[in-house]
Amino acid sequence: MKDKNTTQNGHTSLIQIEEMTKIYQMGDIQVHALRGVSLEVKPGEYVAIMGASGSGKSTLMNMIGLLDRPTSGSYRIRGTEASSLGKSKLADLRNREIGFVFQQFNLLARVSARRQVELPLFYAGLSGRQQRELALAALERVGLADRANHRPDELSGGQQQRVAIARALVNKPSLLLADEPTGALDTKTGAEVMALFEELHAQGLTIIVVTHDAQVAQHAQRVVTLSDGLILSDKRNGHKLVRPMLELVNESH
Repeated sequence: MKDKNTTQNGHTSLIQIEEMTKIYQMGDIQVHALRGVSLEVKPGEYVAIMGASGSGKSTLMNMIGLLDRPTSGSYRIRGTEASSLGKSKLADLRNREIGFVFQQFNLLARVSARRQVELPLFYAGLSGRQQRELALAALERVGLADRANHRPDELSGGQQQRVAIARALVNKPSLLLADEPTGALDTKTGAEVMALFEELHAQGLTIIVVTHDAQVAQHAQRVVTLSDGLILSDKRNGHKLVRPMLELVNESH
């Protein structure tokens, strides 16, 4: 049986981006958001993408997440060339391969944590029993097994983000893609979420975090910095926090 992380062409890259450009037409003006970006991410890597506002990091995140199409260049995820796919197959690939975590938790107000996590499984056509079992397993994975029946207004901000992470993980994606995952949280709660990301990475999950926060980026193995639509640097993180940020926060109080 072929390994889940082996691409169709036999390579072990999860993501291969080559000379990707993205041009937005704003009236008579062309905005070059990406200017020929090339990036490779292997299975099990933990990558932070950083950059100031207007650097192109959000555009690159949308491309990696299959939420938008490049103007030119190539994007392959597990060997599949995304630009060759129609809308339906692109959506299927996105739902199968990528789990999203956003700054705002995007939870339904009157729905329990378990039902929130079940939603992707419902759309995937799984039975009610399968939905329940997989959702509870995902909630247990993020430490919320005892909050499965709680609504968002009965959960703290950090717990709500954990529900969102469980929802992102329930389809067992190849990639967890997080956009400013601690942006709506206080420092201590944000540290708890980053500690969870480190646990998930230690279990073998591939993670890409898009952030402007250098403290968040310090948790990653690799830090890719964008400027004016180009990769300014792509470095192994020699200063990766050895101790979880949560311990440092606790010591300061």
